[in-house]
Amino acid sequence: MGFRTCSKSRLPAVYAERQFVDHGGLMSHGANSTDNSRCAATCVDKGARRADRPVERPTKFELVIDRKAAKAIALTVPRSLLLRADQVID
Repeated sequence: MGFRTCSKSRLPAVYAERQFVDHGGLMSHGANSTDNSRCAATCVDKGARRADRPVERPTKFELVIDRKAAKAIALTVPRSLLLRADQVID
């Protein structure tokens, strides 16, 4: 199901990328794309050949929750989850 379908159908959805929450989605949990881009840029800046670049896994994941989106679908987000979030958007 797509982003708009979930919103219109009032279905809670968790996305892998923060950009969906920035555009009204309920919550996201995934690798921090800024950190990933910074790491890739460092490898390119050092002039490493693609075959010589190390394989790296994300080390920072973020949980972002939009309380306004939760309220729109009549969902109460548990306080324990709100406390674990890296960012709560009101």
